[in-house]
Amino acid sequence: MAKSRRGFNLIVIIVLAFLCFNFIYPQGINKGISFIKPKVSGIPVLSRLTYFPERNFKLGLDLQGGSHLVYEADLSAVEGEEQGEAMEGLRDVIERRVNLFGVGEPMVAIQEVKESRRLVVELPGIKDVNEAIRMIGETPYLEFKEERDEEERDELLKIQEEFQAEIEEISSSASTEVLQAKFDEFAATYEDPYFRETKLTGQYLSKAVLSFDQTTMVAYVVLEFDDEGKELFSELTKNNVGKRLAIVIDQSIISAPVVREEITGGTAQITGDFTVDEAKELVRNLNAGALPVPIGLISQTSVGPTLGRISMEKSLKAGIFGFLMVCLFMLIFYRLSGLLAGLSLLIYAGILLSLFKLIPVTLTLAGIGGAVLSVGMAVDANVLIFERIKEERITGDSFQSALRIGFARAWTSIRDSNITTLLVAVIMFSFGSGFVKGFALTLSLGILVSIFSAMFVTKTFLRLFEGTKLENNKWLWR
Repeated sequence: MAKSRRGFNLIVIIVLAFLCFNFIYPQGINKGISFIKPKVSGIPVLSRLTYFPERNFKLGLDLQGGSHLVYEADLSAVEGEEQGEAMEGLRDVIERRVNLFGVGEPMVAIQEVKESRRLVVELPGIKDVNEAIRMIGETPYLEFKEERDEEERDELLKIQEEFQAEIEEISSSASTEVLQAKFDEFAATYEDPYFRETKLTGQYLSKAVLSFDQTTMVAYVVLEFDDEGKELFSELTKNNVGKRLAIVIDQSIISAPVVREEITGGTAQITGDFTVDEAKELVRNLNAGALPVPIGLISQTSVGPTLGRISMEKSLKAGIFGFLMVCLFMLIFYRLSGLLAGLSLLIYAGILLSLFKLIPVTLTLAGIGGAVLSVGMAVDANVLIFERIKEERITGDSFQSALRIGFARAWTSIRDSNITTLLVAVIMFSFGSGFVKGFALTLSLGILVSIFSAMFVTKTFLRLFEGTKLENNKWLWR
């Protein structure tokens, strides 16, 4: 029974290692699959071989290059108790803007410096920094749009279809300049076929408030307009009963509730299948669009792709060198146990890097530092186990008994040391920002994987030698 269990555990480890290393570097096995497929087309099972997904690691600003922008918000027109909410809403809008701009893994964070509130924006891999600065620097714009009639909608859709057909017809023969002129002409007259602009904008919205139904405790959003907005909203709802009213920030629809009746009190409710977090986010976005919160660029730092590549190369060299030195140390001091620990650490590295791709984790220099530090935690766990086993062997216990007792007694120390480090990492992640969060996340993942590698992988490797001639060779198990 014990042998079959050891065999099963070994198969699990081999399969896991195979999947992880091919997920990290899928190009090799994918080339093999491409080579094999045409030759086995007559064998149904082999012909259906699927390729491993090819994903790149997500690199942070310091490794990929990009821009680090710092903006200061002008909150002079915002009351003190509403400033925090205004900044959170502004952050959400800026995140949406840079995502629409095509920036991969942007970071937008609020920073307090004495009495000022700032937004820190990191744009990895961004090419046109000036355009990003222009888009980010605009104050969020909130507006309300009414739904068009079917005839008007169909007419506009028909015009757009005709334009698309015209472009397809001339695209093969027309020059780039002619096509661009056509697109510019169409853009100047383009109208949303589904919603029409109205006079009601965010300047008339006093505030948005999160509320809950007293019977069902379902979250909904309450809108409160000023006196002029009250009149505009009353007329708008009167003319659009049974139709949708789109609430738009930066040309992006964040909600489109159906008007059930004319609303004359200057207060409206947005109901729907909201979670509390979704309702809170909607409130923040509405208030950000309604409040005048201009922001000004006070600092811009660019990291070139060359500098980022150099940092990446140095980080990889440091990581590989450190890993090899640790394996060499374990091999010299613990011999066969150290060799098995090295294999365990190799699998640990494969699992950890796979998690970085799978989650995905945005890797920065600080994040790589956290991962390298977790290698030390993984080695520490193996050292504790091997020393405990040596103590049991000195007292005359059998190899099997020494393994069982050694792992049991080492576990309490491994558990306590890793849990305390993990708690510190969780605190750093909860209260830190930017690089601190990256360091804490990679360290936490590394700690969890290190526990698995020490208590499962290393243990499985050691138990393979139970009942063999090698278990009595004292030189091998120093």
